[in-house]
Amino acid sequence: MDWWVSMPKVELHAHLNGSIRNSTLLELARDMGEKGTIVFSDFEHVIKKNDRSLREVFKLFDLIHIVTTDHKTITRITKEVVEDFAAENVVYLELRTTPKRNDSIGMSKRSYMEAVVEGLRSVSSSLDINFACDYPEKSSATAEKKIYVRLLLSIDRRESTAAAMETVNLALEMRDMGVIGIDLSGNPTIGEWATFFPALKFAREQGLHITLHCGEVPNPVEIQAMLHFLPGRIGHACCFQDEEWKKLKSSKIPVEICLTSNIQTETISSMDVHHFAELYKAKHPIVLCTDDSGVFSTNLSNEYALAANTFGLGKAELFELAKRAVNFIYAGNRVKMELIEVFESAGRTLEYN
Repeated sequence: MDWWVSMPKVELHAHLNGSIRNSTLLELARDMGEKGTIVFSDFEHVIKKNDRSLREVFKLFDLIHIVTTDHKTITRITKEVVEDFAAENVVYLELRTTPKRNDSIGMSKRSYMEAVVEGLRSVSSSLDINFACDYPEKSSATAEKKIYVRLLLSIDRRESTAAAMETVNLALEMRDMGVIGIDLSGNPTIGEWATFFPALKFAREQGLHITLHCGEVPNPVEIQAMLHFLPGRIGHACCFQDEEWKKLKSSKIPVEICLTSNIQTETISSMDVHHFAELYKAKHPIVLCTDDSGVFSTNLSNEYALAANTFGLGKAELFELAKRAVNFIYAGNRVKMELIEVFESAGRTLEYN
């Protein structure tokens, strides 16, 4: 894995809470067990497993929802997630999260996001992290690695139009804190496109970037409506039919590919039929991502190694795939130019044999 770790990488589809470390989740769950909030023994085995079944995956998501309900925890998770991505040479990260409200502790959507930003500010001094704009937020002469981080606010499919609009307005208010766009995510069997369309349309009119979880379940009417909307990117695209593939390819909408996630959630039956191969062959814009690195026990280096082993691609081909992902990021041209320089520098030193 050393080569894949050493290669610079771009991560565009990572959910904050789903990327929590197993060790942190175990600690938080144990604390809640001691307080009587949960029965720790019900979750301990699932947390410690790496090859989780689909049922266990959903059980873990339920636990994460329970433990990520206070500002201190959100700040800690954010800090650790950024440090984990930086440790495997992810040089640009778009981190998405659904702003939560927890009235019992005075948590609003805004205070939730402020806790996320505080996590970014508290990242290890060994990292040079840029998150507020296209210019360095802080720069350390002793920094071992540099990582750009941007935030996407997720609209949950359970929400109303008004709640979705609240999230968009919050994104607009926090633009100077690294928020650059909106994601639509959540249970794909819940909610209707018409509910979220007004908020997404308004977000785009205000200059926010849009990415959509699209085609996680068969729903041709919604998939076609989403493609017609022409978002900046879409995630997954697992359940497309011929007409949707045709529309996707003609529109050149980049696809965030999450190999391990798609297999573990059983939205794709096996790797040998994954649409990555067809999209790569067609030279469609794609980028490899993790989705929920903690829940699915993966990391971005592993996703590249998996693509290499499954689809017979060489290191040079996947290096170019990672480099092309810079074209699909939502940060400005200054960041893109600096990232291209990072890849060109790495390309002169990495061995491809």
